[in-house]
Order: sequence, then structure tokens, then C-alpha cells
Amino acid sequence: MSEKLPFPPARLEAALGYAFRDPDLLLRALTHKSFVNELGAPAAPASSCRAHNERLEFLGDAVLELKVSELLFRRQPEWDEGGLTRMRSRVVNTRSLAAFADRLQLGRYLRLGRGEEKQGGRRRPGLLADAFEALAAALYLDGAGVVVEGLVGELVASCGRAADHKSELQERLQADHGSPPVYRLVKRQGADHRPLFEVEVCDGGGRVLGTGRGSSRKSAEQAAAAAALVKIRPAAG
Repeated sequence: MSEKLPFPPARLEAALGYAFRDPDLLLRALTHKSFVNELGAPAAPASSCRAHNERLEFLGDAVLELKVSELLFRRQPEWDEGGLTRMRSRVVNTRSLAAFADRLQLGRYLRLGRGEEKQGGRRRPGLLADAFEALAAALYLDGAGVVVEGLVGELVASCGRAADHKSELQERLQADHGSPPVYRLVKRQGADHRPLFEVEVCDGGGRVLGTGRGSSRKSAEQAAAAAALVKIRPAAG
């Protein structure tokens, strides 16, 4: 098997701001199974698993879920579990990961089989997302946790205004229906020093789109807008 990538890995390392101590990790992360299959699988099954990036994808998915969860947990202390989960799903999905991989021009570095190459694999969202997960795992295993955290920070930022769901919802409703959302205070409870607000957001016709809670009315409205966006936005793969 060729030990070379189709594009100099030093350029990717420069973009990451990190040089791998174990270059084989990077090579493996950028090797699609179609490349291995066309050359013939190694004799030992264990070696075959190490040759392409599927095992790294498995680990990378977990690494990204954890790092995104930790970042949101620290940055958004007023969000409840539902809000955190919705935002994490918005960040860690095929569409957003593939878009970020494209920013890194990850596709040009991939080792693909000839068939996958002809089918446009270097631009295929699912393949790019998987490669980014594998890259995150390779960085993690190489001891570059700080680099992973930096990438996750950029990834969250690239998904849009994480804390400004109200503006996004207003733009969506005005574009689709010509009317802004309406927020209604459902209830306020708790002591004065630890209040809990519950707010619902409706469209111009009075249909409830989402409900949110928060320690302030503003944060509750943001949570309600986030819930509404999940309801009206097409699911990302």
C-alpha cells in the first residue's frame, strides 16, 4: 500500500497548527476503506482494521460529542438539558461536519479507491464528515486534545449564532410567513433570587412552535426559539 497521500500532509498540519508525532495516525485517518479494498485486504483482520479510518471514525464521533457537550455546558449555563441536546445535534451532524471538513479542504488529502474517486467521493458529505471524525480521533490519540478543542470551538461558531436563536427564528418566519414570532410568558415561579421563567413562542397565526425555560425571561425566550427551530428546520443527517 502506498504510504503517500494525494496532497502533502504538511499543508493540512499547517492549517491545523499541529504536526503529528505519529504520522501513521494521520495517514490512517485519511484512508477510506475503498482504497484498502481495491489493493486487497491485509492478511490479518486486525491489520485491516488499522489500515483504514473506520475505527477512528467510531472514536472521533465520541470525542466530538464529548467536546461539544463540554463546551456548550460551560458557555451556556442557563440552558437546560433539552437546549443543550438540541444545539449539540445541530453541531455534530453530517452536514455541519462535512462543511467544516470542506473548509479544511480535507477531501484533497483522502486516499480513495478508484471507484469512489470517480463517484466524487472527495466532495461527498458523508465521506467528508467521517473523515473529519477520524481526524479528530487521530489528534486525540496523538495527544493533541487542545487542538481538538480549538476545532470544536470553530465548529460551534461555524454553525451560526448559537446564542441568538431568536434572530434566526424571526428571519425564518418573516421569510416564510411575513410575520415575526410572538413570545408569551406562560408562568414565573421560584424565589425572587432564583426565578424560573417558562415562555412559549407562536407564529403569526397563534400556533405554538416551541416552549422554553430559563432563569430570566430572555434566556427562556432563547430556549423557546431553539425548540421552535428544531421543529420547523429540516433534520440534518
